[in-house]
Amino acid sequence: MKHFFLFAASAVAALSLAGCGDQSGSGGAGSTRDQIRAVGSSTVYPFATAVAELFVQGNPGMKSPIVESTGTGGGMKLFCAGVGAQFPDIADASRRMKKSEFDDCQKNGVKDIVEVQIGVDGLAFAEAKNGPGLKLTPKIVYEALAANPYGKGPNKAQTWKDVDPSLPAITISVFGPPSTSGTRDSLAELILEKGCQSDPAMKALKDKSEDEYKATCTRVREDGKYVDSGENDNLIVQKLGANPNAVGVFGYSFLEENKDTLKDVSINGIEATYETVSTGQYPGARPLYIYVKKAHMTAIPGLQGFLNAFTANWSPDGALTKRGMVAAPEAVRKSSADTVKALTVLDGSQLK
Repeated sequence: MKHFFLFAASAVAALSLAGCGDQSGSGGAGSTRDQIRAVGSSTVYPFATAVAELFVQGNPGMKSPIVESTGTGGGMKLFCAGVGAQFPDIADASRRMKKSEFDDCQKNGVKDIVEVQIGVDGLAFAEAKNGPGLKLTPKIVYEALAANPYGKGPNKAQTWKDVDPSLPAITISVFGPPSTSGTRDSLAELILEKGCQSDPAMKALKDKSEDEYKATCTRVREDGKYVDSGENDNLIVQKLGANPNAVGVFGYSFLEENKDTLKDVSINGIEATYETVSTGQYPGARPLYIYVKKAHMTAIPGLQGFLNAFTANWSPDGALTKRGMVAAPEAVRKSSADTVKALTVLDGSQLK
């Protein structure tokens, strides 16, 4: 059995977050908390909970961090609401923080944010073992799921064959993440937009109106062909078992963990595997992050030690890969470890 090595938690006293509460302007002055709190991505959740367990094992007497699966968007809202004991210390994210979220953080007094890439994941498409064996492309997925494909009117495609003659005449049925999920954002950015851009007219539309372009290229139909399945990706796995002709969209880790009942639906002829995701060859490959409030580092007991536990367990033989995710390239892991050590603050200039 492989061993995980944790850095010892910093010997930090349970200090008051009074100063932080003052920054937040939300009446949190004088409040304290002796337990780390993280919110956010359901994709990152399995790794974050594993790190929490290993952190406690390596630091007897330390309370286990609270890790909540709220979805990336929901987690960012909670994280950016303010500084102080009543607000989370960490936001887990299956996509990078948006510029609008960064601006909300700044507005609410969350000034110093540390961004750490913790690994890589794939936006996987899957079907039941006895499914039809679909082979998809971003263009096909877009034309099947877009509310208004290429801006030419409501989507009328009923079967996969309606979209592409090479596909079977099976009713389009896709179970996927809700709008609050980072996985949904990845679906929009990595797959739907790429498919939409197959029409040259979409570039002109983007130059003319970014909002109209986004609506045309990323808004998903609401007639039942795409089923919002909440933040519980395990529920999608269960639904695929009961609906063998359906397709599920979720993080690669859930496909990896359920290979006994599911099979991959390739994108552009490339299956989601550890190798294709880690090298970025797979079209749905995406980085995973955690965001940390620097203002909480000396006020919340063990927070630095918890971050150190992430760095100690995100290698190819660590807890990250045992939870079905993919280790980032060595250079990225080194850069991220340096960020954790120095607590380098995100300036927001590169966010979109």
